[in-house]
Amino acid sequence: MAETTLPHYLVRNAREFPHQVAMREKEKGIWQQWTWRQYLDEVRDLALGLVALGFERGDKLAILSDNRPQVYWAMVAAQALGGMPVPLYQDSISRQLAYVIDHSDTVMVLAEDQEQVDKVLELKDSLSKVRRVIYDDPKGLRHYDDPWLTSFTAVQEKGRELGRQQPQLFDEHVSAGQADDVALICYTSGTTGQPKGAMLSHANLITAVEGMQFVEPYYPTDETLAYLPPAWVGDTFWSLAGALMTACRVNCPERPETVQANIREIAPHFLVAPPRIWENLVSEVRTRVDDASFVKRWLFNKLMPVGEDVARKRMAKEPVGALQKGLHKLAEFFVFGPLRDHLGFRRIRSAYTGGAPLGPEIFLFFRALGINLKQVYGQTESGVTCVQRDGDVSLGTVGKPFPNVEMAVSDDGEVLVNGPMVFKGYYKDEAATAAALKDGWLYSGDAGLMDPNDHLVVIDRAKDVTALTDGTRFAPQFIENKLKFSPYIKEAVSFGQDRPYVAAMVDIDMENVGRWAEKNRLPYTTYTDLAQKPEVYDLIALEVDRVNRDLPESTHIRRFLLLHKELDADDEEITRTRKVRRGLVAERYADIIAALFAEEVATVPVTSVITYQDGRQATLETTLAIRDVGAVLAEA
Repeated sequence: MAETTLPHYLVRNAREFPHQVAMREKEKGIWQQWTWRQYLDEVRDLALGLVALGFERGDKLAILSDNRPQVYWAMVAAQALGGMPVPLYQDSISRQLAYVIDHSDTVMVLAEDQEQVDKVLELKDSLSKVRRVIYDDPKGLRHYDDPWLTSFTAVQEKGRELGRQQPQLFDEHVSAGQADDVALICYTSGTTGQPKGAMLSHANLITAVEGMQFVEPYYPTDETLAYLPPAWVGDTFWSLAGALMTACRVNCPERPETVQANIREIAPHFLVAPPRIWENLVSEVRTRVDDASFVKRWLFNKLMPVGEDVARKRMAKEPVGALQKGLHKLAEFFVFGPLRDHLGFRRIRSAYTGGAPLGPEIFLFFRALGINLKQVYGQTESGVTCVQRDGDVSLGTVGKPFPNVEMAVSDDGEVLVNGPMVFKGYYKDEAATAAALKDGWLYSGDAGLMDPNDHLVVIDRAKDVTALTDGTRFAPQFIENKLKFSPYIKEAVSFGQDRPYVAAMVDIDMENVGRWAEKNRLPYTTYTDLAQKPEVYDLIALEVDRVNRDLPESTHIRRFLLLHKELDADDEEITRTRKVRRGLVAERYADIIAALFAEEVATVPVTSVITYQDGRQATLETTLAIRDVGAVLAEA
């Protein structure tokens, strides 16, 4: 039988690779594992248990959990019944959860543990469509007495009982699945408003993975790590659809805090991460180098440029001289090899970055280390559609579209995508669907162009590309990514639309700047106190100067300030995937932005309300300094 749905692939894997390990999870220091046959057994028991609870074809199962095997079992179980999983961001606040659960018409919720159960119970009165909440980890829930709650193991026991009564029932449900059935409702990050539920069919997901397989084959012997939010389509692409189709092994970390250690243990063959992860890794490496011995610092600082130069030449397909080859071998032995091993990349065949543009300096950093980092491109509405090919990697591009993808750029510079992986539409939003899908083409909302080698170059979100008062065009995200190459900068937002110059608000990286302050004997108490130290302003000014040296003079950052708090997803200033909600930030920080462009103003008072995850709020009052970049550098 041809595999036309994801559950079909699970059945195939259990038949062809019954004893091969499909999934592992580290629990209490020990790796637990499940074979493909056991994977199928877990899914079958859960699916039939859901049937026993009244789950029907077309129903939705919301999933609120970190990366656990139970997450992926639940997704396939819902799909096997003709239902739709709706993964949620596990760090969402109650208001955000309530919107997605209600809007998706969810009838059952899988919540990982007490923390997530409490979030859902708090919303009980507003979730009239939810009939049952299933919890996985019973710790702390022993004394909860609510008929709404059922344990994961109890549901599976119901499934085993139903299976004994009707042994063919699961197979009948799986056989009824069709390629065009909706396999997933994946909600967008909501940078410009409420999230939209993108409906992706089995055919959409399968053809997206097939597109990747045309150029990036994976094998049953490969290992990867499932650590990205299950609500992000990239995790579904690799950890669910990709794993089922290629029969590779998926590893779930012990906790989010142990991801880096688990990567070192696993040494995955391929790994995907959004830009923020790669930025954090660069910060970690550079901070460790700063704290290393003189000899190690000297070797790194002398040999890293060699690696970057060789990486540039190889990407440009230029010859590498004999002297450089010799120095590169020394760098490989003393610096690059040990660093790859420390990061857990000793077996990596392909590493990917996607979800947002990655700064060229960071991209080049990993290429210099000998890590085969490549840009991928896609949307929630289509999965991955573009990737850089081995031997054909260029700085600033996201590569070529897959062979089963048609890609074009409209007359006004918007990237358009067409192919079998393009989604079916937005759930309960015909107007948004009509705006995104026109004549079979997906209008991505990204501004881009095709370079002479047919590589796609993504500039920024189309709505964010703007111009100064003199007509100079600039892409804020490009400038922000260059700023975030610094280990001392966690987030940045640049402004300049209809203004005479570019200015920026910067979030410091508390951990790295705090370590720098301690090393330089600079006392501080809180984030706000540290951010407003003159010495920290001078430190960041040097980073701004570094960025300005690589920018056209007309788009140099002329003024900046350090924010008193981090931009926070709980305050809805950034999305759960760390994309800046520019409209909201521009409105909320209007006084600060205005002060950045009032050259006679050197300080600005701020009063802000901070929302904690439990809904509590606090008011913060302080005064922020504004720095003229030229003046600071002249003094430095």
